[in-house]
Amino acid sequence: MGTVALARCGGRPFGTHLFSVWPGAAFAATAFPVRCTPGDNLALHVAVAQAPPGAALVVDVAGESEYGYVDEILAVAARTRGVSGIVLDGCVRDIAAIARCELPVFGAGVAVREAGHEAGGSVGREISMTASGPAPLPVRRGDWIVADDDGVVCLPRGQVSAIIAETMSSLSREQEIIDAVYAGESTLDLLGLDPSRVSGWEGAAGSGSRSAAGRSRALGAVRRDTASLAAEGHPAAGRPRVGPRPAVGEAYRGD
Repeated sequence: MGTVALARCGGRPFGTHLFSVWPGAAFAATAFPVRCTPGDNLALHVAVAQAPPGAALVVDVAGESEYGYVDEILAVAARTRGVSGIVLDGCVRDIAAIARCELPVFGAGVAVREAGHEAGGSVGREISMTASGPAPLPVRRGDWIVADDDGVVCLPRGQVSAIIAETMSSLSREQEIIDAVYAGESTLDLLGLDPSRVSGWEGAAGSGSRSAAGRSRALGAVRRDTASLAAEGHPAAGRPRVGPRPAVGEAYRGD
């Protein structure tokens, strides 16, 4: 399940300034929080040595982002230790080497300035990360972190199963709309949009104002139409249904 769908259904988005160091990087894992002192990554080295295999390091750099907190050495060490990924509110360096070792790393930028390795910090304790909204995003050990090319979201522990169930339902509804678009339906009708609010609209009267019941009937018809299209080799018939990643849902089935 992608971050867009999870954020729509209760996942809490991190700030939009975060990006994946290499295209296609993605992970879903429980959080191991880290707080670095400004300009120093000693806590990150400790976290790599101490984090449970499969966890993701979520790193608060105390507002001092202009250092390369994660470099090739840390990335290789994290990968070797079984860390699933790293998300930090700061910069990274050696991005080509990080991409080569295929560790998913999400950061705020690239900086050649090297971080120190001497100051303190903390590991395993609650931290605050920059979020998409006005308030900081608390991250605790055991929260689920999901990251992909669209961004990073946090699924608070205790809410994981509910968010996943709602996301699965949302993805199913979204796929019905996509199938309907492939079958020739208008997004104006499918989403119940009012095009008359847009200056210059020249469509037929009543278009885009179909009732909810009408839209439901249309989507039902699309299911039947898609089956017919399959025999004709239409692309819509070959599109795979979006399914959940069992590793996330099954791990918290008893949540």
